[in-house]
Amino acid sequence: MKKTIPVLFLALLTLTLHAQSKSTQTSPPLSEGSPENVGMSPERLSKIDAMLKKAIAEDQVPGAVALIARNGKIIFYNAYGMADNMVKKEMKKDAIFRIASQTKAITSTAVMMLWEEGKFQLDDPISKYIPEFGKAQILDTFNEADSTYTANPAKDQITIRDLITHTSGLGYGVIDGDQRFQKIYAKAGITDLFTTEDITIAESVKKLAKLPLHHNPGDAFVYSEGLDVLGHFVEVISGLPFDQFLRTRIFQPLGMNDTWFYLPKEKQDRLVAVQEIEDGKWKTYPETFYDTDYPIKGAKRFFSGGAGLSSTAKDYATFLQMYLNNGELNGKRILSRTTVQSIMGNQTGDLFGGGLEYYGLAFGVVNQNGQDSGGKGSMGTFDWGGYFNTQYFADPKEQVIGVLMKQTQGDVSDETGWKFRQMVFSAIDD
Repeated sequence: MKKTIPVLFLALLTLTLHAQSKSTQTSPPLSEGSPENVGMSPERLSKIDAMLKKAIAEDQVPGAVALIARNGKIIFYNAYGMADNMVKKEMKKDAIFRIASQTKAITSTAVMMLWEEGKFQLDDPISKYIPEFGKAQILDTFNEADSTYTANPAKDQITIRDLITHTSGLGYGVIDGDQRFQKIYAKAGITDLFTTEDITIAESVKKLAKLPLHHNPGDAFVYSEGLDVLGHFVEVISGLPFDQFLRTRIFQPLGMNDTWFYLPKEKQDRLVAVQEIEDGKWKTYPETFYDTDYPIKGAKRFFSGGAGLSSTAKDYATFLQMYLNNGELNGKRILSRTTVQSIMGNQTGDLFGGGLEYYGLAFGVVNQNGQDSGGKGSMGTFDWGGYFNTQYFADPKEQVIGVLMKQTQGDVSDETGWKFRQMVFSAIDD
């Protein structure tokens, strides 16, 4: 009998930890609707359809899934072209795409959910929770011959806010803009983006913590592996593996049943091939520094908070709709309205966006100049994209969502991203 009480206590604790808050607000889940009923022009939406068909015919992309929603109603949801030209597999609306850096906003959301529970402050040093980060240093000299280097102590320690906003000074290994960091990360065995190898994010993050920084924390915006660090941070704070935290606290409550780090067997045939064009023909992109089969094979232990998820257009639109609803969907409160307000605030000053956007705590956000420049949406529209050519945006003022999913690499002449966004806003008719 004595053993039963601790077991019961742990079970109750687990249920409490995994429970998602009910909300006094209840917005419906995304559902099909007609353009006219939400103030969108069917004629102008048909021009988007024609543009995407033309892009397929001109080999800008091999295939795509496009989704547009307004006021919680999906009013445009189409598949185009091929999911895999090599085996003549047609694209379908429920196709699953590697969303790469679109993972970052989901990881940031997980961090802010724990922040809401009073687990930490955003300006806490990350070393308080991952001690390996306790001696931040900035790169000084670098030896090209053997990738050795010297470094000087940083003025400040990396904070959680720095990691979310890409101002920590960390780099991004193989895709870093500075070749010195590419070589330093490679020599240290840092895992970039995702992997099929038998490694955890904790192991990679602890290696990363020992390496030099681009700059003093907080001084500049350098796209980085900060969100991978925060994936492990979520594990430390919550006591759960990162994939389980996302599934129980975000994906299941929102009904995002097609969003995974590693796809269940029954979903694997829906994964779209990454393709490149060669001699006028689309073919499977070869393995380079990553394995494009990572969502379906390998050790399946590395949960990259910066780039590891795969998802569908509808699942990601569902996630964005939760944000348009100020943190709630279908009666499930993921974030408070006040937290969403902070997430959408300017966290980086003038460090990001070329004057048209700033960076918040999860997204790039259009400012007044961006709105006035045209084609980007209203001030406050938030957006990002992914390494394999996926894009999204959501406009809180107009209550519009646009998601465009593709899977390409290499030298492609794809103009669908900017055209899609520009034409979506041109289709507003109210």
